[in-house]
Amino acid sequence: MGEEQKGEEQKGEEQKEGKGFAVNDRRGFEADGTARQEPEEHSARGRPEHARDMDPEQLPEIDFSTFVLSLSTSAMVHLGEGPHPDGTRRKDLVLAKQTIDILGMLKRKTEGNLTDEEARLLGELLYDIRLRYVAATGSA
Repeated sequence: MGEEQKGEEQKGEEQKEGKGFAVNDRRGFEADGTARQEPEEHSARGRPEHARDMDPEQLPEIDFSTFVLSLSTSAMVHLGEGPHPDGTRRKDLVLAKQTIDILGMLKRKTEGNLTDEEARLLGELLYDIRLRYVAATGSA
C-alpha cells in the first residue's frame, strides 16, 4: 500500500473517531450564483446571529452618536475587551489602532459642527479607548 493511500485511510479513521473537522458552506449563494435559502441562524442567546437577520425596527436609529458608539465598540473588540461575532476574545492591535485613528479623524474633521453632547461623547470615548490601547500595548 502506498504512503498516500495510508495517509487517506488515516484521515478517514480520524474523522470517524471525531478527530477530523467538518466544512460547512456558509456562503449566501449557490454555485450558480442564485441566493441560498438557509434556515434562520440564532445564537445561544436566542437572538439572530447577524444584524441582517434582525427586524429593522429593532435596530437603533443611525445618527452620529450611534455611529461613534459602533466604532468604539469595534475598537474595544479589537483590544480584546469584548467578544468577536463568533464569541471568541482576541486582540488585533493593528485594527484597534486603525479604528482609534478613524475616531480621531472624525473628531478633527467635525470640530465645530457637533452638538455639545456629540462632542463630549466623542472626546470621552477617544480618551478612554486610547488609554486602553496604551495599556494593551504596554506603551507609556
